[in-house]
Order: sequence, then C-alpha cells, then structure tokens
Amino acid sequence: MKPATDSTRLEPEGAFGFLMHDVARLLRRHFNRRVQALGLTQAQCRVILHLARNEGIQQVALAEILEIQPITLARQLDKLEAVGLIERRRDPSDRRAFCLSLTASAHPLLDQIWELATESRAMAVNGLDRKALVQFIATLQTMKENLLRDECKEPSHTPSHE
Repeated sequence: MKPATDSTRLEPEGAFGFLMHDVARLLRRHFNRRVQALGLTQAQCRVILHLARNEGIQQVALAEILEIQPITLARQLDKLEAVGLIERRRDPSDRRAFCLSLTASAHPLLDQIWELATESRAMAVNGLDRKALVQFIATLQTMKENLLRDECKEPSHTPSHE
C-alpha cells in the first residue's frame, strides 16, 4: 500500500466529524446572538426548553439530560431563579433534592425561544429545496438511530480478571 500524500489526504476541516461539529457550533452561536435580545443565553434556553418538557424533574436528572455537570446546571439555575423564570421546590420524597419548575413568567418566553430557533434553522438551511431538506433530516435521523442502537449494545465479550 502506498503512503498517503498531502494531495490524497482529506483535509481535517472537510472531514465529516469536523464539519458536523462546526455546523452545530455555528448554529448555536447564531441562536445565541438572537436570543440575547430576550436577556438569555443559548445554554439558559436549553435549560428552559428541557424543563418545559420535564416539569418537576430533579436537578441531577436535568443535568444528565443536558449532559452537563450538576454544578454547571446549578449556576444556570441560580441565574434563572434570580430573574424569576424557574423555581426550586424541595422534593417531598428526598429532602436533599430539589424539583424544578418553570414560573408563570417563563411560559410566554417558550414561544419566543422556539420562534428564534426556527429562524436560526431557516437561516442555516437557506438554499436547500424541500426534497433535499427532507432527505437531510432523514439522513440525520438514520445516523442518530445507528449511534443509539450501537450505544445500547451489550459488549459481546467481557474480559475476565483471572
């Protein structure tokens, strides 16, 4: 097999993983710029949107869903609580834990957040015709399902410690 030369290597910027990461990062940054008008960050919007889907969830479980450390979530919750968008309530079944809920003033923001997200997505897919967009979404869904299926597989062989 002959060694790869500079002309036969795929540039890292064009590699699949780099491209996926860059598109996701740019989409987050675009949304973050837009949502600042609401006095929020993209990360705070993620908290609000996931909390809207999981009212009454414990902090630790929400951190798991968001794939962030509980202390990082606690700081975000402190800020959201200070501006009156969320409230923490003691979990009746575990005095050490808090359950989270959106306040009444957070609910009108949900529509605005979704509207900004829709605008960001529309800007990102500008120039794709309907057929290409449907195929793109189907491709991403297939990739997600493949990765989830693989993640759920049990190891075929567990090393023994003899």
